[in-house]
Amino acid sequence: MRLIFMGTPDFSVSVLDQLVSAGHEIACVYSQPPRPAGRGKKPRPSPVQKRAEELGLPVRTPLNFKDDADRAEFAALNAEAAVVVAYGLILPQAILDAPERGCFNIHASLLPRWRGAAPIQRAIMAGDAESGVCIMQMEAGLDTGPVLLRETTQIEATDTAATLHDRLAEMGANLIVDTLAKIDTLTAAPQPDEGMTYAAKIDKAEAKINWAAPAVEVDRLIRGISPFPGAWFELEGERVKVLRSELADGEGTAGTVLDDALTVACGAGAVRLLKVQKAGKGPQPAEAFLLGTKVPSGTAFL
Repeated sequence: MRLIFMGTPDFSVSVLDQLVSAGHEIACVYSQPPRPAGRGKKPRPSPVQKRAEELGLPVRTPLNFKDDADRAEFAALNAEAAVVVAYGLILPQAILDAPERGCFNIHASLLPRWRGAAPIQRAIMAGDAESGVCIMQMEAGLDTGPVLLRETTQIEATDTAATLHDRLAEMGANLIVDTLAKIDTLTAAPQPDEGMTYAAKIDKAEAKINWAAPAVEVDRLIRGISPFPGAWFELEGERVKVLRSELADGEGTAGTVLDDALTVACGAGAVRLLKVQKAGKGPQPAEAFLLGTKVPSGTAFL
């Protein structure tokens, strides 16, 4: 098919690669404009723009689609469909209607659960037993369109946002190729009203660990926002991120270290910190961290 691809972050890159490998013609790639990044704050192209340029594909990066000229250029591509995955803009009706078969979205949740910006993180933080990918026919509402295909995966006790992200990205890439191959035989099923939840964007204020919470909630927070923005606590006035954890045996005053292996008491139960990162340093396994930082039993984390 002749397609328009619309995506921005790493999650979208594998989808673009799969569509190209499957033999689809990519008429144009749309991505968010380059943003200032790094110490020099120089504009940096998105992962999708970078990959599209490596593949020799034309790229457009409009700020939005309010300009009639941008809408006209989009329609003039005469695409059969647009594939949209983590693009980062709400598309106006004129864009949704331009491709012959409309726009298909790859959404990283089991709709209608976790519509919105952060479905992967919210699923882990909420303790969901499973997640998945839906291929949705887009409409004007936020992730409200009917679903053509879906695939499910279990959320393991060791999953972080990063590991689940990578698994869902691969699933989504395969599922959209399957969807396009079967498009003439698929029927889009409307989403039920029951079970709808909203996956709000992660607020950095949520990242500070509340040791008074039950251990199961602390562990889910740590895993759910790893590696970004990363849950954190304070040790001697210095911020320390926690990138991996597991539930552990133990009880004590919330925030108190219980042993020499970074087991920390919570409001109920305890968690063991498995990978941490001090400000300005790289991630370290707990064992390596403890070689350079003394954290004796009884230390209080804030």
